[in-house]
Amino acid sequence: MSRFRVFLMRFAMGLVLTFAGAIAILAILARVVKSPDNLGVRDGKLAPCPNSPNCVSTQSGDPRHQIDPIPYTTSLAEARATLLEIVRSMDRTKIVSQTFSYIHAEFRTKGIGYVDDVEFFLDEQSRIIHFRSSARLPYYDWEVNRERMESIRAAFEAEE
Repeated sequence: MSRFRVFLMRFAMGLVLTFAGAIAILAILARVVKSPDNLGVRDGKLAPCPNSPNCVSTQSGDPRHQIDPIPYTTSLAEARATLLEIVRSMDRTKIVSQTFSYIHAEFRTKGIGYVDDVEFFLDEQSRIIHFRSSARLPYYDWEVNRERMESIRAAFEAEE
């Protein structure tokens, strides 16, 4: 076997091992990174999105993070029940906490298991559901949070 061919095989093996190591590290990080400490509703507002593109919020003024809230016409209790039913029906989802007008859920991605924190604030006065969906890792989410929230909106509108 030529030296060049041996070099290429070793180089390829090094790349494979590096890639496998990076995947393993990301999988471990996905499991150990804790929930942010700024979650919840404060003065009628959910936490702002970070500068990274992996977050959407109905209360953001930044066009790349902004998404429309979900209006509801039923009572707050009925809207909350419908929303909980939709969220619970989704794969790899866990309700972390809830009050009468607030829900915090964790969504895990397939494979590595990245966690996205999703919050809902049911504003009874405005009769809209504000939400924020943000990935803990990685920096880019390839629009997963936006697509999920649009899917939840469509399911909610179909139920109401």
